Amino acid sequence: MTADIPVLTIDGPSGSGKGTVSALVARELGWHLLDSGALYRLVALGATRHAIDLANETALAEYAANLDVCFEIQSDGSPPGILLEDEVVGDAIRTEACGNGASKVAALGAVREALLQRQRDFLQKPGLVADGRDMGTVVFPQAGVKIFLTASVDERAQRRYKQLKDKGISANLPDLLTEIAERDARDAQRTVSPLKPAADAVVLDTTSSTIEEVCDRVMQLCRERFK
Repeated sequence: MTADIPVLTIDGPSGSGKGTVSALVARELGWHLLDSGALYRLVALGATRHAIDLANETALAEYAANLDVCFEIQSDGSPPGILLEDEVVGDAIRTEACGNGASKVAALGAVREALLQRQRDFLQKPGLVADGRDMGTVVFPQAGVKIFLTASVDERAQRRYKQLKDKGISANLPDLLTEIAERDARDAQRTVSPLKPAADAVVLDTTSSTIEEVCDRVMQLCRERFK
């Protein structure tokens, strides 16, 4: 890894706001963006499309190592464009089914190892904002600023419900609550790269905060560190 390129990591569970905050901060800083959670969703989606069993660790790792993906930051502040094998798949990877598939493949050590170098390859000048679950603990432990976002399960389920409904995707709030709680437990208890704040991370509870307030706090930390 290149020591002279600044890195900001933003980790946290699903619905904590890390994706939105990461994209907005990356645009404000003019840095590259890595949505690592999308990588696992893309592996799950691509595997399904190529008829690869989500329990076949060897085949999944081979697919992950050659994952054809591109992130495009939008100048108008809208969510980044995500291309898988030259096809825009932003909405397809945001379904709960794909999210649950991503959580399953992310628990496989061979898949995580295959994607590790791919993630580190995103580290390019002038800097990188890395969004995920183990960015500050495993992928970029040298990051100058590490953020861990969290929020109550109820709040995260409400956000997810609204996001899906706004996209015209059918959703059931009680089911979302159950799925998010189960995913939290699975992510925190896995033996490989469990979801947890880095020892030197700044933990921000976003339950009662606006996106603007969280972005302002993150930008303040960046200005203090990356002078």
